[in-house]
Amino acid sequence: MFKMSVEPERHKLRLSRVQKIVAPSWEPANFVVKRQINAGGVHIWPFDLSFPVDVRFFSLDKSYDVPLHRANQCEIVYIESGEMVFQVPGRHCVLKKGDLLLINPESFHRMCNAECSHPEARQAVLFFSPELIRTACSTGGDVQCYLTPFTIHDPTSTHVVTRQTGIPAKIGDLIYQIRAELPATTLRARLAVKTYVKMILMLLVNYYAESRQTKGIFADAQKNVEELRPLFEFLDKHCSHPIRAEDAAHVMGMSKWKFNRFLNSVTGYSFVTYLTLLRIAKAQILLASTDMPISQLSLEVGFCDQSYFGLVFRRLVGLTPFQFRRGHLTNLRYVLADHICPGNAPRYLLKI
Repeated sequence: MFKMSVEPERHKLRLSRVQKIVAPSWEPANFVVKRQINAGGVHIWPFDLSFPVDVRFFSLDKSYDVPLHRANQCEIVYIESGEMVFQVPGRHCVLKKGDLLLINPESFHRMCNAECSHPEARQAVLFFSPELIRTACSTGGDVQCYLTPFTIHDPTSTHVVTRQTGIPAKIGDLIYQIRAELPATTLRARLAVKTYVKMILMLLVNYYAESRQTKGIFADAQKNVEELRPLFEFLDKHCSHPIRAEDAAHVMGMSKWKFNRFLNSVTGYSFVTYLTLLRIAKAQILLASTDMPISQLSLEVGFCDQSYFGLVFRRLVGLTPFQFRRGHLTNLRYVLADHICPGNAPRYLLKI
């Protein structure tokens, strides 16, 4: 009986600590979001491309009016207070305090304040690019597994997780934890943010896998990811070599046309784009964790021309390889081995 009485108090204390980590600075969504939607109806969040993740706190009053648009990034919206109407072409739903919403890249949508007694609605929003997960996972299969909730295309679902499931509150806490680490300028802070984002995605993966409404669709999506596992293993092993779409299609036992169509349906990318993103993600990991010369590193990730590697890296990451490495090693030259392999490494310092 004693145990049961202290657990709720312990939970309240935990929530209190999380909320005290960051005092939300509420911004008018009408001003921030509207000006970031381009002429093509695409909302592009202004990330630091070297670490594409951000958390913002928005308020929506009755004047909030943003047209249908699609996101260029993954978004997770936690409703802090009030009510909002989420609209996609052909249907809409009302989000209430404590609910959670997933916004898929490429999905057209809009949001407005609900006609209710609340004059203002508030939301905590996590923005991140899938490339953040690529640099946090060892294999392509792991990446796709984490991102499955964002790749499910179900015309009957609005991707809302209700407060009653208990999932939104846990994710809301983690969003606050992420905000407390931003801007993540040290290796420890970046490791913390990636870990919290992966925890959020794992909560969503488990929810989608067990929910009656999404169980079948999720199983099909996971089956497609598993079907691509031979490709992921092949690319991880042969990333430093020239790889053609024909080679990848042969590994999958498919025609080139069928392979390209299947890969795009599962990952959202063509083969050339997917391979480039994979190579740049591997380059980021090597730049941050080794002192390998950049000329050698570019060959290691499949670029035979160092200058071209630098151009592609800067276009996708926003920094040159040298700038990216310097930013990772300036503030933290050493990390505790226990942070990398908890329980499996002695407590001494590892030099990066």
